[in-house]
Amino acid sequence: MSAESVNNYIDGQWVASSSQDLAPVHNPVTSEQIGETPLSTKAEVDDAVQAACRAFPEWRRTPVQNRCRLLLKLRQKIEQNLDPIARAMTSEHGKTFLEAKLEIGRALDNIEVAASATTLMMGDVLEDVSKGIDESCIRQPIGCFAALCPFNFPAMIPFWFMPYALATGNTYLVKPSPRVPMTMIEIFKLIDEVGFPPGVVNCVHGAAATAEAILDHKRVDGISFVGSTAVGQKVFQRGALSGKRMQVQAGAKNFAVVMPDAVLEKAIPNIIASAYDCSGQRCLALSGVIAVGDCIEPLREGLIEAAQGIRVGSGLDEGVQMGPVISLQAKERIEGWIGKGIEEGARALLDGRGYTVESYPQGYWVGPTLLDQVTPGMEVARQEIFGPVLCILEVSTLDEALEIIHQSRYGNAAAIFTQNGGSARKFKYEANCGNVGVNIGVAAPMAMFHFGGTKESFFGVLHGQGKDALHFFTEGTVVIERWF
Repeated sequence: MSAESVNNYIDGQWVASSSQDLAPVHNPVTSEQIGETPLSTKAEVDDAVQAACRAFPEWRRTPVQNRCRLLLKLRQKIEQNLDPIARAMTSEHGKTFLEAKLEIGRALDNIEVAASATTLMMGDVLEDVSKGIDESCIRQPIGCFAALCPFNFPAMIPFWFMPYALATGNTYLVKPSPRVPMTMIEIFKLIDEVGFPPGVVNCVHGAAATAEAILDHKRVDGISFVGSTAVGQKVFQRGALSGKRMQVQAGAKNFAVVMPDAVLEKAIPNIIASAYDCSGQRCLALSGVIAVGDCIEPLREGLIEAAQGIRVGSGLDEGVQMGPVISLQAKERIEGWIGKGIEEGARALLDGRGYTVESYPQGYWVGPTLLDQVTPGMEVARQEIFGPVLCILEVSTLDEALEIIHQSRYGNAAAIFTQNGGSARKFKYEANCGNVGVNIGVAAPMAMFHFGGTKESFFGVLHGQGKDALHFFTEGTVVIERWF
C-alpha cells in the first residue's frame, strides 16, 4: 500500500495530507512495511472541524428517519464488503481473519441500535405542571464531535460512537490509530459511496500531535477516547479544561473467579479464549484467573493443555487461532513483563518469550503464556500487560477473590464461573466493575447496552454504546410553555 493511498477524508473529499511526517505501517506477521500514515497538521484538523461545523445546521434539520436511513445503507454496504475490510484489518493488525469479521459484526450491531434514534430520541411531556402550563424535555444535537481511536479494534471502536452521533444530528471526525489506518480507509470508501452530505463525517490521520489539535480545537464539542489509563487521564483532563464533553474508556486488569463448583469443561475454553484471542490485546481480556479452594489442580492442568493447543500464526492461514502482537515494541514490552513476573516469584507453566513461527520468522510473536503462583502484590498481577499472558492466583474463599478485584485500580470487567446462584448474586452485587460476566469469559455488552467501566478504567459520566451514547451526543432541553 502506497503512502498516497492513506488520505484524509474531509468535507466529502479524499485529501492528501501536506505533512512530511509519516508513520510506517507494518504487517505484524512479516514485519514488512505495507504503508505509511501521514501525521496530519493542525491546519488539516481545522479544515475537518470547520467542514463539520458548516455541515451541522443542515444535518441537524435533516429528519431523523432520513439520517438513520443513510446509516442503514452504510450497514448494508459494510456487510457486503465484509471480507475486504477484514483482510485489510488482518494485514495491518495481525488478528485472525475470523476475529476481524466478528469485530466488524459488532460495528454493524451499533449501526442497527443507533438507527433506532427515531424512537430513542423521543422526549418526555407532562401536561398541567401548573394550571395551563405544560412542560416537556426534548433531546437536541450539539455540534461537532470526534473520536480518538486505538489500534486493537480499528473497525468496532469508532462505531461505539460515530453512528450515535450521526443519528442524533451531530457531525463527526474520526482519528484512527496511525498503526492501523487501512481498515478505516476501507470503511470510509463505503461512507463516501453512501452519500452523506459533505462535512457530516470526516477522517483525519495522525498521532499524538494530531490528537492534541483535536482536543484543543474550540469548535469540537466532545471527544470519545479508548486507550490506556495513562494516556486517557491526560486526554480527559485536556479536553475537560477546554469545556468539552468527554467519555474516556481506559485500561483494564480483568480477573475471572473460578469456584469449586464451576463446570471446568465449559469454563476453561471461555477463559482461554478471553485471555488469548486477539493476542490478549483487548480491554476485556481476562489476564488473571483466581482459583477458589480445591479447584486449583484440575483448573491448572486444563489451562495448560488448552493453552498449549493454541495454533499461532498468520491470521490469514487456515486454522490459526492466535496471531502476532501489534509491533516489535509491544513484543519486547510483553516479554519484559513475563520476565518481571518470573523475577517476582511466579512460575512459568508456559513461557511465550522467544516464540517462533517457522513460516514467518520476522513476525512479532509472543506465545501463549501461563504464570502460576502469582500473588496479588506482584506487579504482574496489578498492571495491565496487554498481551497473551494469563496469571493464576489461589485463594480460599470468594470474599478473598473479591478483595483482589476491589484492590485493583481498574474496574473494567470481571467474571465468575459457578453453578451456585448465591455466589453469582454476591459477585454481581459486590464486584466493582463496569462489565460483569457470569459463566462468560468476555463480558462484552451488546450494542443496546453501554460499555461499562469504573475506577481508572473510565473517565466521564456517559459511556459508549446504547442509551449512554445517545445521551452523550444530545442535550436535554426543557421547554415550559403556556398559551393564551
